[in-house]
Amino acid sequence: MRVVSGTARGCKLQPVPGMNTRPTTDRVKENVFNLIQDHVRGAEVLDLFAGTGQLGIEALSRGAAHCDFVEHNKTAYGIVSKNVESARVKDKAALHRTEAAEFVSKAGKERYDVIFLDPPYGGVILENALKQIETFDILSVNGIIICESAVEDRFSHGFAVVRERRYGATMITILQRQSGETE
Repeated sequence: MRVVSGTARGCKLQPVPGMNTRPTTDRVKENVFNLIQDHVRGAEVLDLFAGTGQLGIEALSRGAAHCDFVEHNKTAYGIVSKNVESARVKDKAALHRTEAAEFVSKAGKERYDVIFLDPPYGGVILENALKQIETFDILSVNGIIICESAVEDRFSHGFAVVRERRYGATMITILQRQSGETE
């Protein structure tokens, strides 16, 4: 696991020990950032289920203005902290050890331009996070949400699907506000 591009390119990131996290592969991460590259520079980013922090770190390395990393697991939170430090992006990062729902409820309206959602597979956690994002309206007017899920996961949401891509057993879904919600 490494930073693919930008100021921290090549930096090796530590994994979370054990089998409770499933880091995004470098191939998938590189393809995701190729799809969203026009949204990253100068963006306010939220890495909601941070795990190792690699998606938010990649965004910061590629020019995002700031990233909030949210991780409730103590071990994973420690790894995010170490990875942010080793990638030299600490000055643009804020780490939050809390549950995703609690963080979203207090985040602030239309705050984030890019939101990464990579929770444990199964659909329910992802669906609940999307409902919270919609309820608390934390996505900026032109913002996007990048969801990573298992191909077989199904989840409902009130956002427009911009693009879906399958990478083996992984599905990447990019969402934005429904048209007509931008003003």
